[in-house]
Amino acid sequence: MALPKVVLYIAMSLDGYIASEDGSVEWLHDVEGDGYDNGYEAFYNQIGAVVMGRKTYDIVVSFKGDFPYADKPCYVVTRSSQLEDEYASFWNGPVEELIHGLKKASDGDIWLVGGGQLVKEFLHHKLINRIELAIIPKILGSGIPLFPNGSFPSDFRLTEVEKMNQIAFLRYSTN
Repeated sequence: MALPKVVLYIAMSLDGYIASEDGSVEWLHDVEGDGYDNGYEAFYNQIGAVVMGRKTYDIVVSFKGDFPYADKPCYVVTRSSQLEDEYASFWNGPVEELIHGLKKASDGDIWLVGGGQLVKEFLHHKLINRIELAIIPKILGSGIPLFPNGSFPSDFRLTEVEKMNQIAFLRYSTN
């Protein structure tokens, strides 16, 4: 059986931002797509664990409603020594160790939820196996970039292009 893959599944504006300056992703909610789902459920069903940075986690828990990843093991990479809360376990060690352990234990792929600084670190350690990128036809003008300055140079291979109304999905692989 193949080891789970680390997948960066994320939406980005045409000008390369994953959130507005204040971390908001409200701009994603009024894009014409294939219903509200736009392929999310099929992707989520193949995920065994989620990993995100602390800033991303703080934004996610501020959303109204239930925690969206309550049915999956959730890990938050942080510099603090907090161990866990009702939604997640917190990790302040090397990300390579976290991913190595998750690949052994996960019953599905590992979703790198974000944000930009964690993506930068995963690229540096060559931990991303696949990128599934939804290009949203909006220009934000500023915000949190998907690939912050200083991101590790990396090569990926385009494996698939899909159009869902106004959203372009690009899928890349390292293999």
